[in-house]
Amino acid sequence: MRPRIALLDASHGDPNTPRNFRRELDADLTRFDASGGELPSSFEFDAFVVTGSRSSVYWEEPWIDETRSWARTAIDRGLPALGICWGHQLLADALGGTVEDMGEYELGYRTVRHTGDRLFEGVPESFTVFTTHSDAVTELPDGAERIAENDYGIHGFRHGDVYGVQAHPEYDARTAESVVRGKDHLSEERIEAVCAGITEDATADATAAKRVFDNFCATVRAEETAAADD
Repeated sequence: MRPRIALLDASHGDPNTPRNFRRELDADLTRFDASGGELPSSFEFDAFVVTGSRSSVYWEEPWIDETRSWARTAIDRGLPALGICWGHQLLADALGGTVEDMGEYELGYRTVRHTGDRLFEGVPESFTVFTTHSDAVTELPDGAERIAENDYGIHGFRHGDVYGVQAHPEYDARTAESVVRGKDHLSEERIEAVCAGITEDATADATAAKRVFDNFCATVRAEETAAADD
């Protein structure tokens, strides 16, 4: 059974975003342009996924408030959720956590450690994944568990069937380079250094992290099976 998943696309129209998620999620995916003000009109889905964004969750913009509100209601209705980067931060914020400016930029392939949560089943305890963020979850919501971290801080959390992952396991090399070259507020020297690290070996090393998408879909399918058996 392929789960029905709502993709809340907060990428401001980046075509790489739906392409990457459609490739990685074994689901019937319906995309909504969240950053353009489009959200599902109902909660008739098996789960939802929130993407990355160049925005900050603490900005006072109507679409961010509306996306947060929809996500909070969906969670209250029992929908499993997965947030990636900005989505990770939005879900933490919606549940009562804290998101703040880091005062620095984590960018490029990095090593992250997980704690053994089922979301990371089949992923090495220390794994490679592409990162790009200057905001971070600095305080988890009540009842949430930290499930991944590195020297920059929290890289993953779980709150029931709600999961957040700070990095971008969905990225391919093309997306990674496109994102880095778009960081015109960073020095050319740093941009070129990060792009030089987007190698075939690094991309191959990061493949293991993509298991989080299969694991999330498996969790959603298990929830649906359990509900049908009740």
